[in-house]
Amino acid sequence: MRLPADEVKPIVTRLKRANGHLASVIRMLEDGGDCEDVLTQFAAVTKAIDRGGYALVALAMQQCVAGGEDVDAARLEKLFLSLA
Repeated sequence: MRLPADEVKPIVTRLKRANGHLASVIRMLEDGGDCEDVLTQFAAVTKAIDRGGYALVALAMQQCVAGGEDVDAARLEKLFLSLA
């Protein structure tokens, strides 16, 4: 299943932002940053990436239903659970 570029743009934007935050976390570690600050930022990056994944699965499910495609429930479940 291919997803339209305009539909995934918000997800790409979210992941690019998370990528920037990850670069900050790496810099903080290399510069000997405060452990609590680093872990707080690390948690934020993880959450942003997770939300991007969930948004992608939700979009894929919408596309399947709206497009009238046969939905392979087991396949969608496997994709969703891969994020857990």
